[in-house]
Amino acid sequence: MRRLVCLNVTVTTLLLISNTGRAQTFAPPKLSLGGREQAAKKDSIQVITKEAPEVITKEIPPQVIAKEKPAVAMKQTPEVITKPAPPAAKKQVADVITKPNPRVASKATKFEPVRPMARYNFKDPDGRQESVPIITHYYPNQIVHPLAATDKHLDPKLTRAATIAQERAHAHSRSMCWHYVKEALLASGVIDSRPKSEYARDAAQDLVSNYGFKKLSMRDPFAAPIGSVLVYGTSRSVGHVEIRTKDGFVSDFRSPTPSHRPLIGVYAKL
Repeated sequence: MRRLVCLNVTVTTLLLISNTGRAQTFAPPKLSLGGREQAAKKDSIQVITKEAPEVITKEIPPQVIAKEKPAVAMKQTPEVITKPAPPAAKKQVADVITKPNPRVASKATKFEPVRPMARYNFKDPDGRQESVPIITHYYPNQIVHPLAATDKHLDPKLTRAATIAQERAHAHSRSMCWHYVKEALLASGVIDSRPKSEYARDAAQDLVSNYGFKKLSMRDPFAAPIGSVLVYGTSRSVGHVEIRTKDGFVSDFRSPTPSHRPLIGVYAKL
């Protein structure tokens, strides 16, 4: 029995030894397969980690976006905005600001305030209040219109009539020229009655027909002698009458120049 037990033990031990030997002989292939699998896993991980960043960096174009956008912005902003804008701005500023300012300044420097003119108040022979401007400035300019002369062939009372008319005349017209000339001629004694004509254009015919006046040859009002009567007008107008003074013309107002109406003639009494 002991031998059988020993045999069994030896057989089992041999079997165990043989099994362990086989296990050792077959173990390396199993381990090598595990190593290959691990190597394959490592290779796949390496491929993914290497290829993934390369694909991402190549396919996503951060560099393309950075290059295209600045290029478009740089081309549009300098060509469209910076080139056309400065010439228009320079032209408008130069034309609108620099040109009108000197003109306004030149006009402002030439402006002079208007001062009120002093006037002298007096009463005429009829007791009416009159006013004339007081001349306070001297003008050294040459007299353009010549002064009137006295004609010795005319009635000296005409000079007196011119003085009376000048004393009674106003600064402005009152549309009563023929009325004031009648009064001056009557007050000076040139005529002995008041003329009956109403319109100034009829004064020439009335003076010649009823009071002995004659038409003189001159046609220039400035050439008329002192005291002569000048008649203006047409057949369709009321007309105007005035007496020549030494430095102007007088009727119901004083004037340094004759009337602008057509001159009918210059009349005087010899």
